[in-house]
Amino acid sequence: MAQGPSLLTSWTFDPLVIVGIALLGILYYRRVRTLARRGAPVDGWRRGVFGLGLALLVVALVSPLHEFGEKQFLFAHMAQHVIVGDLAPLAIVAGLTGPVLRPLLRFHWVNRLRILAHPLVAFPLWAINLYVWHLPVLYQAAVRHDALHGFEHACFFAAGALFWMPVLEPLPAPGWFGTGWKLLYVVAARLTGTVLASIFIWSSHPFYSIYEHGVARWGISASADQGIAGSLMMIVDSVVTILAIAWLFLKLAGESELRQQLIEEGVDPTVASRAVRYGRGEELARSR
Repeated sequence: MAQGPSLLTSWTFDPLVIVGIALLGILYYRRVRTLARRGAPVDGWRRGVFGLGLALLVVALVSPLHEFGEKQFLFAHMAQHVIVGDLAPLAIVAGLTGPVLRPLLRFHWVNRLRILAHPLVAFPLWAINLYVWHLPVLYQAAVRHDALHGFEHACFFAAGALFWMPVLEPLPAPGWFGTGWKLLYVVAARLTGTVLASIFIWSSHPFYSIYEHGVARWGISASADQGIAGSLMMIVDSVVTILAIAWLFLKLAGESELRQQLIEEGVDPTVASRAVRYGRGEELARSR
């Protein structure tokens, strides 16, 4: 029975990856300190989840998980993709706010790129990215070529961040994209991911010859490896979906109650809706 790489010797210290993650953290926390000095501190939970996002990137790209996904096990590579393309972007976007992003928005070209975070753009970009990179020809080329592999991970992270931007709204999403639409958006995305996961689980043959070994590694055949990868994708997506839906339902209920209260107190319905949507409803109610 062939063995996979050693847990103690398979850490990947790619300078470009390590410097990139470190730079992202340095820039974020420097901006957070600047805002705190100006009397506009970023909530502690946001700082924490941003740090969690950075830690998840380290797990995916530096820890032995990276080496295990390099021609060893499809399920390890799938775990990488789930972390880089979904969990880490979710945590990092949750840590952002408008004031944190303001220095970036001073660049005209960055402002123009905000269209990519529109839900009607972000969703198809995310879905196309997910399916195209899992085509055997591209998937195996990425595993074989480091530069393409890095580009693949960058695409997964960017698509994941754009996907979560209109849901978490560190910058305002379109006015029509309220909590109800966000619920449908998240459910539609998870159904899209479930289709791909089901293909991996129920396929009768392995899609990627690069994971077919003469001797089963750790006793896991290529078909079993592929089934585990699909199951992992489906389980993580299900957990994220359940948590996101629960949060959005609670948010929808709270917003409806507070919006109605403000309207009854004489606040213009449009003003009330906008204040509640962006977390200023209670402040507006106290000022009445």
